[in-house]
Amino acid sequence: MDGNSRVVRVRGWCSWGQFAVVFAMMIVFAVSGRVSFAANQPNFLVVLADDCTFRDLGCYGGQAQTPNIDQLATEGMKMARCFQTAPMCSPTRHNLYTGQYPVKTGAYPNHTQTFDHIKNVNHFFKPMGYRLALSGKVHVGPRPLFPFEYSSKGNNPDMEMVDELMQQCKAEDTPFCLFACSNEPHSPWNKGDASKYPTSEIVLPPYLPDTPKMRDGFSRYLAEISYFDDQVGQLLRLVEKHGLTENTVVMVLSEQGNSMPFAKWTCYDSGLQSAMVVRWPGRIQPGSISDAMVEYVDVLPTFLEIAGGKDRGASLDGRSFLPVLLGDQDKHKSFVYGAMTTRGIINGNECYPIRSVRSQTHKLILNLQHDQPFTNACVKSPEFVSLVNAAATGNAAAKAAVDRYQNRPAVEFYDLVTDPLEMRNLASDSGQQATMALLKKQLQSWMESQGDEGIATEYRANEHKPKRGGSGGRSKQKRNGTAAKKQDPAQSSENK
Repeated sequence: MDGNSRVVRVRGWCSWGQFAVVFAMMIVFAVSGRVSFAANQPNFLVVLADDCTFRDLGCYGGQAQTPNIDQLATEGMKMARCFQTAPMCSPTRHNLYTGQYPVKTGAYPNHTQTFDHIKNVNHFFKPMGYRLALSGKVHVGPRPLFPFEYSSKGNNPDMEMVDELMQQCKAEDTPFCLFACSNEPHSPWNKGDASKYPTSEIVLPPYLPDTPKMRDGFSRYLAEISYFDDQVGQLLRLVEKHGLTENTVVMVLSEQGNSMPFAKWTCYDSGLQSAMVVRWPGRIQPGSISDAMVEYVDVLPTFLEIAGGKDRGASLDGRSFLPVLLGDQDKHKSFVYGAMTTRGIINGNECYPIRSVRSQTHKLILNLQHDQPFTNACVKSPEFVSLVNAAATGNAAAKAAVDRYQNRPAVEFYDLVTDPLEMRNLASDSGQQATMALLKKQLQSWMESQGDEGIATEYRANEHKPKRGGSGGRSKQKRNGTAAKKQDPAQSSENK
């Protein structure tokens, strides 16, 4: 007899009629396959940007006008130190949905998919009675393993479908977990009103040399952040429209950094750090800010704990940070990690694996095959080309930036307290060797736990991609996630 039955028996001083009603309800729940948790389980709405540097949002001190996200921050908690593991779209989204790091899931290159045995949010929440929906940009796979209710409007959230979902869930007393995934502010930055950001008035980050092309691109990028913020506002109004505000956990994430130099495709904080704003009325203190370090892999176990699931993610890499959200703790993780894979990306190196570890105060980056220029789509962008052209005409700042971006040392080490933008490499500083050794040991331990062999793992990156010309086709690679034979990069023709 289970625990609930024992409770009924102990408290069973009731009439046979009352007992019959209770028993009938238990039978109904058993037949339906789930118990309805709607009365005490909150809804979850996650709004995800695409290629947005966290510090460019208004509430993070940025120039973009983001009134909706800013307002949400006054109603909930702003996480000052949230990170994803891989500074590219597809691995980041797999992190979020699986609660596990990229190499372990198989989804560490871009435009890829997980191994068949990897669970994701659908496997955890659907048995609890939740409707799982993804509206907008997908970028995860294989599709059969991610059985969301999908909808999209131009690769952005379909507000009409979101409206319908919320209406149905409210009427049926069914909780939902909705991921509203924007395509903004991903380049080419052609949405929003750039006139609100005159090129003569914007302030470029110190690591970006000043050129007309850089100013123009940054202006349009800021405008598209505002466009994303408007989407956030539309979603929040739908939550309010259906009377779901009090029982909905809302989380806004900025994804990895923008596609300007030194952000996306890099393991600097501008590439790996993300905005995270969370509202849960009555539970999260309005206007609160936390410096606790959290990662995207922590989101799924946090949601599981909030929802009261029996499996609260014990098998996952992430850990719940609910105590941080509730104000009971001000720390979460001592270290967060980064992994960049260039193999298989547009204009990427055949093999240029980057790994990083970050503490509260320092960052260690290992460029595991640095004896070549670092390349990706960024170096073909108008903004980067403008730096190359400026360098050719004698612009010292542009020349230094191009060289620093493309010609990396084997080891980079930064003091994030005095140098938060990671512009002064202290790897050769004798006074930093003990801290570097500690972080290197921590990084090596993490890589071992993930089955990450660095260069060998990089060479295997394309083996798990969907077959060309197919829809969600599977590669012939074994699905157990274990190491395979090292592949010669010359044997692979896929490098997009």
